[in-house]
Amino acid sequence: MGLKLRLASLFRPEVLGVGSLHLLLAGGLTTLLLWPWLGSAAWYVGLGLGFSSTVLAIKLLEEKRELSTYHGRVVVGILVLQDLVAVALLAAAGVKTPTPWALLLLALPLLRPLAMRVLERSGHDELLLLFGVGLALGGGSLAEAVGLSGELGALLLGALLAGHAQTTELSRTLWGLKEAFLVAFFLEIGLGGFPPLELLGVGLLILLSLPLQLAIFFALFVLFGLRARTAFVSSVALGTFSEFTLITSSAAVRSGVLEESWGTLLALVVAASLVLVAPLNRRVHRLYQRLEPYLLRFERSGYHPDREPTRLGQARWLVVGMGRTGGAAYKLLEREGERVVGLDADPAKLEAHRAKGRRVLYGDAEDPELWERLELSGIKGVLLTMPDLEAKLRAVEGLRRRGFPGLIAVTSYHREEDPIFERAGVSFIFHPFAEAGERLAERALELREVGELVKHPASNVEG
Repeated sequence: MGLKLRLASLFRPEVLGVGSLHLLLAGGLTTLLLWPWLGSAAWYVGLGLGFSSTVLAIKLLEEKRELSTYHGRVVVGILVLQDLVAVALLAAAGVKTPTPWALLLLALPLLRPLAMRVLERSGHDELLLLFGVGLALGGGSLAEAVGLSGELGALLLGALLAGHAQTTELSRTLWGLKEAFLVAFFLEIGLGGFPPLELLGVGLLILLSLPLQLAIFFALFVLFGLRARTAFVSSVALGTFSEFTLITSSAAVRSGVLEESWGTLLALVVAASLVLVAPLNRRVHRLYQRLEPYLLRFERSGYHPDREPTRLGQARWLVVGMGRTGGAAYKLLEREGERVVGLDADPAKLEAHRAKGRRVLYGDAEDPELWERLELSGIKGVLLTMPDLEAKLRAVEGLRRRGFPGLIAVTSYHREEDPIFERAGVSFIFHPFAEAGERLAERALELREVGELVKHPASNVEG
């Protein structure tokens, strides 16, 4: 959590506002629901059930290549905010009296240059993993030694490295270990036995509150000015109970706040929520298409921070997906004197390309509204260079539904994708890896011939 901590992203209205209000509303409703069984301890469980699963949301967004999109960044921001609250709950579950030495933790920022230097020297393999594990365990032990929560210490040491270019790699390296520990954690709870039969009805009641939590997310996103599509996709991504509910409930059981049977029940409820919501996440874009007529009624008029373009000006070529391949295509078209515009859903890529003077607009290729509203009359060709197969197919589908007569070219990273693209109506398929190798060989042969001409000019002339 500390590695992902970005204060600037947490203070965006759609993150801080939606995340905070959802915890209050969803946590409050669940607390009222559980009060007859738990009394004053219901607030602890209720707030915990307001969290969303970080592991499931990140995993699914990563699979769909949507982590860097606008809605992906909003989801990650809210997950980090929830994680910070979860750390506070963990500290509250095992309240201790800090020693005076705890004040020394305020001096941790002075160690940031040293921590970054060690990170840079850790390389990219096993030593990097060892450094990350050591940082987490060392921070936890340090905090516990001065009477604070071990989770808080690990968070503070991770935050020392937040913002460094290599923290993304470190976080990805630790991710597999986190998943392995999570599986072990589920197994440990599962081996604890089955919850009492009289509590199963309460568990079912908690599960039935899940659609309500999803609806609260959607309503808050719309209230904060997001379009209906962004609000829906983000809400479904956040529409599960979190594994942190298990961690906080286990801490509460150890400290005597909750009975052990409730820890087992919450484990069953969390697992059931993951099973129910995961399929929805995989089909969320098609699900939105079916519900779009109903959901658009809730969309607020006026400015939307995630608004998409409707006109492309005098552009003749549209490059969708401004990564390495898309950026290179844009640059070549521009060099050839063509009027070109780029489209991408990653705000960071937009800023980077705009800083180079390129005309790049925000747009999500999987959004059917984009292709319905976008003026394409002057466009000769569309280049789809996104890595995700589903995103490219949705874009082709949207273009063909509009009756777009121009060229549609796509990048394909696997030969088995070609028949799918051909059936969808793609004009041209480009294989970046294979054709890059062919181009490399061609250049090598050209350079070799030039070298032979220089070495043996007479024999070459005679030939």
